[in-house]
Amino acid sequence: MSPDSDASLAAKSLPDTALQAQEAGPDEALADAEPQGGGRLYTITELAAEFDITPRAIRFYEDMGLLTPARAGRNRVYTYRDRTRLKLTLRGKRLGLALQEIKQLVDMYDTHSDTVPQLKAFLEVLAQHRRQLQQQLDDIQVTLAEIAQHEERCHALLAEAQGQAAPR
Repeated sequence: MSPDSDASLAAKSLPDTALQAQEAGPDEALADAEPQGGGRLYTITELAAEFDITPRAIRFYEDMGLLTPARAGRNRVYTYRDRTRLKLTLRGKRLGLALQEIKQLVDMYDTHSDTVPQLKAFLEVLAQHRRQLQQQLDDIQVTLAEIAQHEERCHALLAEAQGQAAPR
């Protein structure tokens, strides 16, 4: 089953269970909101624990348009598609990509068009990020060389000062 059909099935099944979900706890609401076809739904707490992030971070990603959970009453319910988008978002963050870049790439994941443009766009983002990191590495190497020079000069001055202070 495609990620989009998971999301649409979850959305179709939610209105029938909204009243029950308001009266039930989060776990019962999640079970009641289970989409037809047995697609797995996740709570915000489950995703936060699985990916070792806070629920607040997940809500932030929602605000940025990276995730679009359905609702079961007052509770958010996440499909496998949402879980995958969160996983891709976190992977992009580890690569050091900006949230706008991540959103662009994650949105490409959802399209069912030819993957060639997606791969080319991803390669361009990676190349740009590589250039940026290489520049940072060059800057760090220059800074480390300057620090080494200052340390060498300080050691020499300390040795000279200690040599003069020592009794003859």
